Amino acid sequence: MGKFYHEAHHVAKLATLHPSHRHLDIDSGVGYNKNNSSMSDGVHMHRRILHVDLDAFFASVEQALDPSLEGKPVVVGGKPGGRGVVSSASYEARVFGIRSAMPLSRAYRLCPQAVFVDGHFSYYRIASQRFMSILDDYSPHVEPGGIDEAYVDLTGSEALFGPAHGVAQRIRERVWDELRITASVGLSTSKVVSKVASDLDKPDGLVEVMPGEEAAFLAPLPVRRLPGVGPKTEQVLKGVGVAAIGDLAALSPSYLCCLFGKTGALLGSWARGEDGSPVEERGEARSISRCATLSRDTLDRPFLLGMLRYLSEKVGAELRRMEKRARVVALKVRYADFETLTRQCRLRGPTDIDQLIFGAVAELLQRQLAGAAKLVRLVGVEVSGLQAEAQLRLLPSVEDRLERLDRALDGLRLRYGYDAVQTGRTLAVQRRAGVFS
Repeated sequence: MGKFYHEAHHVAKLATLHPSHRHLDIDSGVGYNKNNSSMSDGVHMHRRILHVDLDAFFASVEQALDPSLEGKPVVVGGKPGGRGVVSSASYEARVFGIRSAMPLSRAYRLCPQAVFVDGHFSYYRIASQRFMSILDDYSPHVEPGGIDEAYVDLTGSEALFGPAHGVAQRIRERVWDELRITASVGLSTSKVVSKVASDLDKPDGLVEVMPGEEAAFLAPLPVRRLPGVGPKTEQVLKGVGVAAIGDLAALSPSYLCCLFGKTGALLGSWARGEDGSPVEERGEARSISRCATLSRDTLDRPFLLGMLRYLSEKVGAELRRMEKRARVVALKVRYADFETLTRQCRLRGPTDIDQLIFGAVAELLQRQLAGAAKLVRLVGVEVSGLQAEAQLRLLPSVEDRLERLDRALDGLRLRYGYDAVQTGRTLAVQRRAGVFS
């Protein structure tokens, strides 16, 4: 186990939840023009934007935690007999065709000798925080693109840290030295071009696109490499003869707008290497969600309610850890035919209490399943409308007692594990499904 992970071992027990879904507040920053340059004291300078992407992040953390896994095909997501999907696959596993979001059963057929692990999400979060901390050492302008990637604006920092290429190399070295994870980096004048560049020489690559060479760099690449071009968009573009990014760049904005609306003009600009969007600094979480794919499709309402109670407790614990309360609770249901629905309700007041979150989502479930005949494959709980904790009430109330109870349970579970204390609903679910950790 690497030094960082060894030091973080006891901290991990304090953060056993899956990383929450986070959204960024938009921060205006300095003015940027579409030519990918910034202006300081009336003097234009080319921007220097990094996109740093940790390679096969979850799987790489597992290999760092257990050196015996180094060089072996590692699949994160659960046991191969389960119904889940691949969260991450090491590059050794990708050689066999295993990719993220692939059903675990298929991954096993492709590579039965792979090591399948459930994952250690607490370590992933700790490693992500340390990664972001490393980036913060080189710029105040860091924008996470997810738990394992971020943009860094180095414009104007050469006097402090030297050329941007050297900074990119030092960041890669520090990530390896401190986390035992490789990082791939793209360096250019814009976020879009840097993101494309960081993906071209994985793993452990560094690709720099010089100012003025953005369009030429992008032109020969397959159009699917451009951010914003998914499978459906790619099919539409292929239908009009667009195979490479350069083909897309040659289309008129008006024609692209006919194909894709306002998004079309943006894709055309990106294809020409034009992207003046600023690197936006981190904002606070706007929502928290937890979901679970069931071991088998079911309409067993007591079981579904027990699972929702478990997920509500996970969400509530994360709210209390963040010292936040939520005003909106949402239920997510995915049926066996993969139809997915979301229903939400607004609470009477902001809360971080497990019972109130569960009560709201349970009522939403009862409404959703009224008269339903389709089996349920997945359920989830999400809270939003987050705000800072309110001041304590002068007179004790039922909610005060429930909150004190929840915090006492948090302490016990952090020390002894989730299994130490459970409600009747979650205990019944665990005995049937064995899903808790």
